[in-house]
Amino acid sequence: QPIAIVLADGWERARYAAGLVRADYADTRRPVVFDEAPDAVEREPLLSPPDETKGDVAAGLAAAHTVVSATYTTADRHHSPMEPSATYARWDGDRLTVHDSVQSIGLTQLALSTAFGVPFESVRVICPFIGGGFGCKGYVWPHQLLTAAAAKVTGRPVKLALTRTQMFTSCGHQPTTRQTVTLGADARGRLTALRHTSANAASLHGDHAEGATEASTWMYASPAIEVRRRIRHTDRPEPTPMRAPHQGPGMFALESAMDELAYATGIDPVELRLRNEPETDPLTGRPFSSRELRACLLRAADRFGWRDRTPEPRSMRDGDELIGWGMAAATMDTFRFAATARVRVDADGHVRVECGTQEIGTGLPGVIATIASDVLGTDPDAVEVRFGDTELPPAWMTAGSSATMGVGSAVYAAATELKEKLKELGVSGMGFAGSLGAAGFLEAEAGWGPEEGSDLAGRSRTYSMHTYGAVFAEVRVDDELGLVRVARCTAGYAAGRIINPLTARSQMTGGLAWGIGQALLENSRFDGYFGRFVSKNLAGYTVPVNADIPELDVFFVDDHDPHAGPLGAKGIGELGAVGAGAAIANAVFHATGKRLRDVPMGIAEVMAAGAAR
Repeated sequence: QPIAIVLADGWERARYAAGLVRADYADTRRPVVFDEAPDAVEREPLLSPPDETKGDVAAGLAAAHTVVSATYTTADRHHSPMEPSATYARWDGDRLTVHDSVQSIGLTQLALSTAFGVPFESVRVICPFIGGGFGCKGYVWPHQLLTAAAAKVTGRPVKLALTRTQMFTSCGHQPTTRQTVTLGADARGRLTALRHTSANAASLHGDHAEGATEASTWMYASPAIEVRRRIRHTDRPEPTPMRAPHQGPGMFALESAMDELAYATGIDPVELRLRNEPETDPLTGRPFSSRELRACLLRAADRFGWRDRTPEPRSMRDGDELIGWGMAAATMDTFRFAATARVRVDADGHVRVECGTQEIGTGLPGVIATIASDVLGTDPDAVEVRFGDTELPPAWMTAGSSATMGVGSAVYAAATELKEKLKELGVSGMGFAGSLGAAGFLEAEAGWGPEEGSDLAGRSRTYSMHTYGAVFAEVRVDDELGLVRVARCTAGYAAGRIINPLTARSQMTGGLAWGIGQALLENSRFDGYFGRFVSKNLAGYTVPVNADIPELDVFFVDDHDPHAGPLGAKGIGELGAVGAGAAIANAVFHATGKRLRDVPMGIAEVMAAGAAR
C-alpha cells in the first residue's frame, strides 16, 4: 500500500525526492503469513455466492463404476496491460476533472465524488482509450484518490503514472488457486457425481473469491453436484478479476479432470463430453438460453483431425519430439449491464453516436458504428462515435465481456427510436438535406438493461445463459530438454450473434494466447522475505510473444440468443482465454504419459515430473 506521495515540477526531480523517503515500521509481533500453504486456514468469503449442492454426492460416488479425484493448482498472474495506470487531476473550485486509464469512468466518478464530498455532477472523468486493462483497471485504487487529493492541496494539476514495478503491487492480480475435482461415472461414462472445491489466496482484509467452481454447476449432466469456494487470508496485495476470472482457473481443473476420467474409462475425450451433455441446467433445471457446445466439439474435432489421433500416451513422435494432442471445452458466464446511448443525424446524413463507455482495445467503437449504421441503413463510415466522457449518456464498466451486449443494445434502441422519428417526418434513406427542420438535426436517446428479476450482474433468473467453446491443441515436447511448444490450435465458439467477425476473431486469438501463457509461462512468484512479488517488469514475468503462438484456426458456429438481448449477441472477450490451458495440459499428458496438474508447466516442472528423459 502507498505510504507517501512526492510532488515535483518534473519527473526526474519527483523520482529523486521519492528516493529520499525512508520508512520505519513498528514490530506488531503479529505472525505474518506470506505463503499460500496447502494447510492454511480457509474461510468462507462474505461476498461470494454460498456453497451449492444437488443430490447425494457421496451416494453417487459409491455407486460409480469409475472415480477420479485430483488436486490442481493455478499460479498468481498479473494483468500487465500495455499502458500502466495513469491519472491526471485538476480542480476548478469545487469541480474536479480527471483524465484516467480506467475500465469504468462512471465508477471512478462515483468513487471520487464520495471520497471528496462533492456532488456527483461536479466530477468529470475522461477516458476514451484504456490502453489495456484485463481487470486491473476495473477498480478504483489509492493512486487515483491520491492524485486528486494532491491536486486539491496544491491548487495545481497533478499527474501520477505508475511504473511497471508498481503495477505488480498496486492494482491487483489473479490469485493462486488450489482446486480438487472428484468425478464418478457409470460404465458408459455418464457422470453419477461431481464435486469441485476451490480455495484462493486473498489479502488480509480482503474478500476476493475466485469463483472457480461456477462452471461445474452447468457444464455436465450429473444427478449429484457439490461445489464449494473458500479464501485464504495472507499478507499479500488484494487480488482482482483478471481475464478470464472464475472460469479461466476453474475450467483448467474441471477439464483436466474430465480428461483423466476419459483415460480411466477408455472413452474418447470428445465422446465423453457428448455423453454428458445436459438437456437443461444440471443444478437449477432452467432451460439454456442457447447452447451450441455440441456443434463446437464436433466441428472443431473435425477441423483439427482428431480422428487421426492414437490415444495411447507417448505413441506419437517426430524425431526427438514427443507429439501430444489434447482438447477441452470452454465456457463463460454471461454478465449484462444497463447502458444509455444517444444517436443524432444531421441534414447531410452524418450520424453521431454518444455513450459514456470506454474502449479497452476490443474495437467497441467500430461495433457501435456497425449497429447504428445497420439500423439506419447508412454507411458505417458516415457514423461518428463519441465515448469516454462522463458528460455523455452513462454506461457501465468495460468488463465481464459485457460491453457489446449493454452498450450495443442501447445504441440499437436509440437508433431504432431515431428511425421511427424519421419515418414520422416522412424521411427515408439518409439523403435528407433540409428535411429536418430549422435545427438541421434529429436525435433520440434510449437505454437498455437486462429484464426485471435479473441479479446485480445481469444474470437471468429464467434462463441458464452462457457462452461455449471447444479447444484442440497439438504440443511438441522435447524428450531431452522438457521444453513444451504449442504447434497448432483449433478452437470453435458459440457466443450468440457475432456483430463484427474481424474483431471477434481477434478477441479469440488473443484469448488463446492468454491460455498459452497460463499453461506454460505466467507465474508471479512471491518473495516471502521481502513480502512482495519478485517480478519488477516483464523481464521477470514471462508472457507469450509471437514466437510462442502457433497457427490458430478459430471459427464461430451460428448461435443467435434472443434471450440475451435485442442483438442476439453475448460477450466473447474472455471466452477465448478459457479452455486453452487445459487442452495444452491434456496434450502434454498424451505426449509424455505424465499428468501435470499444476500450471504453468515450465521446463523445470516437466523435468521434475519425469515427463522427459
